[in-house]
Amino acid sequence: MTHGWRKLIGAFLLVALVVIYALVAVTVASARLAESTALVHFTYFLVTGLLWVLPAMGLIKWMAGPKRRD
Repeated sequence: MTHGWRKLIGAFLLVALVVIYALVAVTVASARLAESTALVHFTYFLVTGLLWVLPAMGLIKWMAGPKRRD
């Protein structure tokens, strides 16, 4: 796979990851944390707001993978 295609596919996957992850995080929060305190909400959104970085880092590393030398 060429480097350009890898970057294009990775960009689309990264956008999809962020959208799906945000929808799941908000759905879980509204279903489970409706009666919780502000501190619980803050902690939940802090953790979930940082947790999406882990799969995104793997995807970005794949996108920047080794370039083919012809």
